[in-house]
Amino acid sequence: MPRIRTVALVAGVALLTRRAMRRRIDASPLWPLPALDEPVSGQPRSRALRLRVARHESVADGVVQLRLTGERLPAWRPGAHLDLVLPSGLVRQYSLCGDPEDSSSYTVATRLIPAGQGGRGGSREVHEELREGVEVEVRGPRNRFPLAEAPSYVFVAGGIGITPILPMLRAVDAAGADWRLLYGGRSRASMPFLEEVEKLGGPSGERVTVVAQDEDGLPDPAAFLADRAPGTAVYVCGPEPLMDAVAEALPADCTLHLERFTPRAATGGDTAFEVELRRSGRTVAVPADSTVLAAVRAELPNTAYSCAQGFCGTCRQGVLEGEVDHRDELLTDAERDGSMLICVSRARGGRIVLDM
Repeated sequence: MPRIRTVALVAGVALLTRRAMRRRIDASPLWPLPALDEPVSGQPRSRALRLRVARHESVADGVVQLRLTGERLPAWRPGAHLDLVLPSGLVRQYSLCGDPEDSSSYTVATRLIPAGQGGRGGSREVHEELREGVEVEVRGPRNRFPLAEAPSYVFVAGGIGITPILPMLRAVDAAGADWRLLYGGRSRASMPFLEEVEKLGGPSGERVTVVAQDEDGLPDPAAFLADRAPGTAVYVCGPEPLMDAVAEALPADCTLHLERFTPRAATGGDTAFEVELRRSGRTVAVPADSTVLAAVRAELPNTAYSCAQGFCGTCRQGVLEGEVDHRDELLTDAERDGSMLICVSRARGGRIVLDM
């Protein structure tokens, strides 16, 4: 009997320890440090899903669509995206473009970006390795591009930028809202979901303007936005020049909502500063032409990162002192109070202290 009680006591202590450890991990997605062996996003790993690629198909020149299946998947709304953990460990973000009412699958699409055009390998992995039957780790959904209520809507999409816009079009059309779309691309063959988009535009097609560059030249956002009613919500996803053109032409009393492919371009004037790594007892210098991530990894080479563009959250670190110049496209205002993504964000002053 004493032996049985001892075994039961040890088992009970072990269970309580595991539960305490799980609570600690769930409360702090940045723990433990230094980084884990494989990149993880800034969310607790308990939120990750293992989904199966049920369908892998081409939907335009250089664009593939994936249908990922599972059971009782978390709900999402138009504008949301997923983090995909690719076979190499890279983390990439893809907008959901399927049906929010379908709780058994998620649909995403991505264009292949060659290395010579700035590709860093993620899109190639999706195209070549995420074949039907393959399992993939997924995190999310998260939404930094939500569809707001408005008296009318204007959507502007460039190429693969149609992916977050497409569920919005379905939603506003089903609700009977007033909407218009400007959809541009290099050619009609390169524009995913073009047939569905044109059908949504109705028999006369007055709601949808398609501009294929090889036929019509570049789209003219200023002409498209002229005379839009006050209060119109303008949603844009596409290359930076297109987004800049829409922002410049935005009519008064309209609201602008942006979803970027790449982080906001630096405005120049970056200066050098110091980063104290409080728990490591080290201080590193960050040159004006480098990043906090590069400087930290020189001292702590196991520091995790993935996208290096301020989208995935893998490199998120706690800030103990100093003012941060946030340049990411991920963190909410609440999350920015006390943390930063060290791949793109910088210090506003001459020094910042990280919990590393």
